[in-house]
Amino acid sequence: MSIGEVLHHKGRHVSTTRTIDPVETAVRKLDEERIGALVVLDRWGKLAGMFSERDVIHALAQHGAEALTFEVHEMMTPDVTTCTPEDRIDAVMQMMTAHRVRHLPVMEDGHLVGLVSIGDLVKHRLGEKEQEAAVLRDITRTRR
Repeated sequence: MSIGEVLHHKGRHVSTTRTIDPVETAVRKLDEERIGALVVLDRWGKLAGMFSERDVIHALAQHGAEALTFEVHEMMTPDVTTCTPEDRIDAVMQMMTAHRVRHLPVMEDGHLVGLVSIGDLVKHRLGEKEQEAAVLRDITRTRR
């Protein structure tokens, strides 16, 4: 199963913030949308980083409430691991584990086309396993 198939089922909407947005605005967006990370775009709309709950915790631990007045680029994770729609789910799960990230932007021809979380991938894999189990149950029923 590919990442493109996951995006087909979950949708391609990506919540974003800009590098110059205040951290407080990004935190409110995380809360309002009940999500764990935002893709950060630069002034040209290109991928610049990720801003996650981890970044918020780290910023608050280092700077206290003042961190909320900083710009996102000061707190974001700039080195972003990405994947493509053609990548296999198992390979992307391994990538997430190796890089210790829970969200990956999906890029195609240099453009952001989606975002997958570890939760999306686990949900998709569980669905596959449930479907396999149902097929096996049906096979055993027809053999009786």
